[in-house]
Amino acid sequence: MAVPLSPTLASASSGAHLGAADHAPGSGTSGGTVSGTPRVVLMPATPVTFALRWLLDHGGPAVQYRSLVEVARLSGRFDVLPYSHHPALLLALQQGTDGSWGHSMLGIPTARSAVFEGVGTINAVRRLLEYGWDPESPPIVHARRLLFRLLAEDDDPAFLFEFGGKGKADEFMSRRARGILREAAAAALAQAGYENDPRLRGCARRSLERVVGYLRSPLGQKPWVRVGNKQVLAADAHPPSIYTLLLLAHMPVFRSEHSDLIERLFQHLSQPLPRQEPVQLCGEQLVPQPHLVLGDMLPNRNAADADVPSALFWLELMARLGYLRRSESWNKLFDRFLDARDRDGVWRPHRGVTVPSRTTNPFLWPSFPLGDGSSEDERSAEVTFRLGLIARLSGRPVEAI
Repeated sequence: MAVPLSPTLASASSGAHLGAADHAPGSGTSGGTVSGTPRVVLMPATPVTFALRWLLDHGGPAVQYRSLVEVARLSGRFDVLPYSHHPALLLALQQGTDGSWGHSMLGIPTARSAVFEGVGTINAVRRLLEYGWDPESPPIVHARRLLFRLLAEDDDPAFLFEFGGKGKADEFMSRRARGILREAAAAALAQAGYENDPRLRGCARRSLERVVGYLRSPLGQKPWVRVGNKQVLAADAHPPSIYTLLLLAHMPVFRSEHSDLIERLFQHLSQPLPRQEPVQLCGEQLVPQPHLVLGDMLPNRNAADADVPSALFWLELMARLGYLRRSESWNKLFDRFLDARDRDGVWRPHRGVTVPSRTTNPFLWPSFPLGDGSSEDERSAEVTFRLGLIARLSGRPVEAI
């Protein structure tokens, strides 16, 4: 069975550095217009309080640093904090001499792993960025050359990494693997701040044009074909992947230059998620495509309560893309999270809602959790920080308390 962005989000529907949401189409004043796109109306930018003092007492070094710099936007000598975080140091020290973390790009540690055994290079780089490490820090710089190499979709079988096999590579599966690795590497490089690099911009342009070309085609309206007793995605269907969304989320200037295409993408992400699982016909094989996003991954409060980390991941992604305040549904779900905070501004779970101490979801792993998640306060700190970050990214005024 395919594993979507969040299995619980999908079943409930029948969920870094600043992305500058104010550079995105539709992130100006309510009712503004963008040439070539429909009139954009934003939800009100209601001020949000942020429990900074509490987070400094109860959050780990990564949460403390990003709360100070990215949410409260305070100036000072805080840059030592990310490098005092023991898990971050351990992850950095596991990097190989060639800049990789073993023969994997998208792997994550097993649920029982006490360290980062099995982590892939792309996820390791993104995790260090989420910890607050500078893109010019040695481990990230050392991995950069390898990530840029993946943008070229090198035909060398060695660059298929975990997607490669011992026998002769299947053409369709090899092409699929290179496409996934290219977009995932591009997303990591964009998060590291390489938006102006022509190689990355070229990759982003090709990915966006491919997706929007598909969405505007007849196939975009009816992407399903019957194979046996299953409805699966046609071989030529190109819906956006989670990596394409992450790539665009960290390229605000690029988005403003392609506002008409970004608008079409918003329409796709706002539509109801289909009941079919993301399985696609690749050559003669039916292949799970859990990285593909077929619609709204956060349709209601039940989905949000079922998987809090996935819900926050989706809301942050939509905020970075400039979409959050354009959607009444997502905005209400975000406000509901804010309403669950106590009088000190600290998020506390409703009855029946739990936040796990770790995740095995490969799309969430780089950003959750930033601490060890061993205590209730530690998990509340993770959520409280993310709520403040989402508010800041969506253009809402933030008042640190």
